[in-house]
Amino acid sequence: MRVLDTRGRALRDVRISVTDRCNFRCVYCMPKEVFGRDYRFLPRRELLTFEEIERVARVLVGLGARKLRITGGEPLLRRDLEVLVGRLAALGDLDLTLTTNGALLARKARLLADAGLSRVTVSLDSLDDAVFRAMNDVDFPVALVLEGIDAAAAAGLPVKVNAVVKRGVNEDSVLELARHFRGTGHVLRFIEFMDVGATNGWRMDDVVPAAEIVQTIAAEFPLEPIEAAYRGEVASRYRYLDGQGEIGVIASVTQPFCGDCTRIRLSADGKLYTCLFAVRGHDLRALLRSGASDTELDEAVRAIWERRSDRYSELRTAETARLRKVEMSYIGG
Repeated sequence: MRVLDTRGRALRDVRISVTDRCNFRCVYCMPKEVFGRDYRFLPRRELLTFEEIERVARVLVGLGARKLRITGGEPLLRRDLEVLVGRLAALGDLDLTLTTNGALLARKARLLADAGLSRVTVSLDSLDDAVFRAMNDVDFPVALVLEGIDAAAAAGLPVKVNAVVKRGVNEDSVLELARHFRGTGHVLRFIEFMDVGATNGWRMDDVVPAAEIVQTIAAEFPLEPIEAAYRGEVASRYRYLDGQGEIGVIASVTQPFCGDCTRIRLSADGKLYTCLFAVRGHDLRALLRSGASDTELDEAVRAIWERRSDRYSELRTAETARLRKVEMSYIGG
């Protein structure tokens, strides 16, 4: 049954984190000075099992969810992830996708596709190898991520490529990315640097506005706006006038889209978050492990969504930006 929050927004999209660990230390997400050698990640016993994730997902699908996105951390670090993909694919006619940094994608793409994954999104912030290595901060080469993208396409998975743009770091990579992915069939999306969590040193001066990104690309490759594929789609879409594909921009900072937000997030340890910028979540793991029935789980999740009133990006101020919000690496963006 369809469920609405206090602002009339339906639940449509679910982001499921399967691990808080990552093999990158991207400067805008998991800076090495915070997530270093001594950082305590979640022990395995605290992670939801695949069976527990499937139970929560089934409830969310029953409440109207039609898109499930598997995230992390880096989700491909979770052992036997294709087993979870198969379980979620069996829940019905859903858009089942996964966001990855691409480092392990070349060896996993075929397994994921065979298990029922619908498509994959790969994070790739620059094609300049030096810039890319500096941004992931573990000296990982861009060529291996490109191999992963090719492997996904060869396995029949449609590919989206996401690039977070940070002023003074990789804004010069925008046009090169556009040139590279034009005509490939892959959809390229640029994301404004956001004040997620409390460790990435966010400043408004570091944000490259989506409008500037679009202007940069359109100066060389003329663009025209196109309609959103569905209500609540986060990316504003543009297509090349010469028919060579499309790009998208996600402008959470300069053009907030809270009014149509249909997303809910499940952390790897079973907390449900109603906003990317939330300060705290709702503990479903305790409910799951205390013997709650599916009816009780449904009632709990329904109540969480019906009380939802979040609109952080519309309210963003210097004060709210300093709140100790949940880290993006914990709930998967």
